[in-house]
Amino acid sequence: MDGDNVPGKDERNRLPTTPSETQVYEAIRIALAEARTRVVVTVNTAMVGVYHEIGQRIAEATGERAEYGRSLLAYLSERLTAEFGKGFTERNLRAMRQFYEIFPIRHALRAELGWSHYRLLMRVEKPERRAFYLKESADCGWTSRQLERQINAFYYERLLATQKEQRPEIAGEVFRLEPKKDADHILKDPYILEFLDLKENTKYSESQLEQGLIDKLQEFLLELGKGFSFVSRQKRITTEHGEHYYIDLVFYNYILKCFVVIDLKAGKLTYQDVGQIDFYVRLFDEKIRRDDDNPTIGLVLVTDKDESIVKYSVLADKENLFASQYRLYLPTEEALKAALERERERIEQQIARHEGKTDEI
Repeated sequence: MDGDNVPGKDERNRLPTTPSETQVYEAIRIALAEARTRVVVTVNTAMVGVYHEIGQRIAEATGERAEYGRSLLAYLSERLTAEFGKGFTERNLRAMRQFYEIFPIRHALRAELGWSHYRLLMRVEKPERRAFYLKESADCGWTSRQLERQINAFYYERLLATQKEQRPEIAGEVFRLEPKKDADHILKDPYILEFLDLKENTKYSESQLEQGLIDKLQEFLLELGKGFSFVSRQKRITTEHGEHYYIDLVFYNYILKCFVVIDLKAGKLTYQDVGQIDFYVRLFDEKIRRDDDNPTIGLVLVTDKDESIVKYSVLADKENLFASQYRLYLPTEEALKAALERERERIEQQIARHEGKTDEI
């Protein structure tokens, strides 16, 4: 990336190497990430447990006295909200009481399930149906959204009505119906960066482009789409030989569960750009990516793409390398129609290639 404040490659190579500091940082970062995961699980389990206890105390205190129950809930809601904040409305307290009444044995609760799971399970009236969904959710690792989808789709009833040999197909339905989570459905082409207020056909450097995106990071995150969080700017990665390389922007996508490294170019795509992003991705995977992360995605943002470079470079072969155009203004209706036509032709070509491979098999 060009820019007065960014050191050149020769200057970068003369920077002192501090592998021990890097190793210490990475060890601390990994420990913190793992601790955060453990904390989330622990807090989730603890909150389910305390909601069960709250429900038990309310149920035992009120018994069959409906009038007293209403006044007690109002009193508890006011006091608990004042001291502990949101989450203790009368409606929520009533749900906690119902939670205890439906699941009275605390040690029978499943640690894999959160409060959102139990809120859904409490809506299931028949005990045998409820027990089935509870077990399936815990054993199969369903999210609360997957659980809700299966309840609404009468998964239990359809499974019972299906012959035994066909049940695995029904069971796999919950994952087939998940929203697309591959990069092709997350990344865009083009990106509209109109919020930068950079004039069309005006010269600007890659440093200016990067600074503009950082200055308006919230708008850029919205344009990037679902699941993106900002990680770093000018991320330095050091090789074993002490050479330093700087990646323009690094994001993490929690839907794809991977890092996304972005190289900004104030010009057309070149084969050197493709080689550079491929190198960055390989280096990032080797030095930064954790074992529980999916392979890093590399994205080159350019003003224009030469489709021949896309076709005859590693962009055509690698599923984790992409080049997208960016626009500094909203396209005209004619430009949109042309882009849609190009996209239609691209999809038709992909289908034709796929059918050709199928015929060969």
